[in-house]
Amino acid sequence: MRLPQNKMIELSHVWMQWDNRIALRDVSLSVNEGDFLAITGPNGGGKTTLLRVILKLLTPTQGEVLFRNRGKIVKDLSIGYLPQKNMIDQRFPISVEEVVASGLLGKKMQKEEIRLRVEEIISLVGLKEHACRSIGNLSGGQLQRALLGRAIISNPRVLVLDEPLSYVDKRFEGKIYEIVAELAKRTTILLVSHEMSQISTMANRHLIVDQQLHECHATHHYIHTECDK
Repeated sequence: MRLPQNKMIELSHVWMQWDNRIALRDVSLSVNEGDFLAITGPNGGGKTTLLRVILKLLTPTQGEVLFRNRGKIVKDLSIGYLPQKNMIDQRFPISVEEVVASGLLGKKMQKEEIRLRVEEIISLVGLKEHACRSIGNLSGGQLQRALLGRAIISNPRVLVLDEPLSYVDKRFEGKIYEIVAELAKRTTILLVSHEMSQISTMANRHLIVDQQLHECHATHHYIHTECDK
């Protein structure tokens, strides 16, 4: 894996609060180019909230989030995002092809180039036979794979994955590990998962989120929400 280089994302003293409930408490974090961050923590500890703040889908109650490109503060970064499946309405009338292709919105590409790229990614995530199916007719694991395809199709500089193994059967789980490992060679990755045994071997940093953020420096990280060093 590449050594971390330039800072890409910076969180400074971020708080996130709804009414009297604190989701994130004074979180500061720098994400460097080439990092692979494995993020875990208890249910309700703020993992997904942290990702959504990083993506600027949520505005912190206090603190700030900065994107950087070669040291300069920028408004946007090229980010691919795989949300949790339960955040997607499967009643929406859209096909697998359309879901995957939506990851290229705003990209200046020829129609044929887009078609070939969509075919490539659909094949990569194992959905070639389901390309024309509506997402409402997919299993949970198939939808998860379609959303992964959407997240990676544009070759983003940063890839944010929220429980990528949710609903995915064991047969395809190994394939996702392969895809993520290959992407990690050229992409900065932030991955939330309860299953850390194999993720930990790929990640160079391990974070535990339980309102506050703790970076674990243990040589292993198989415990879901604790760190022994």
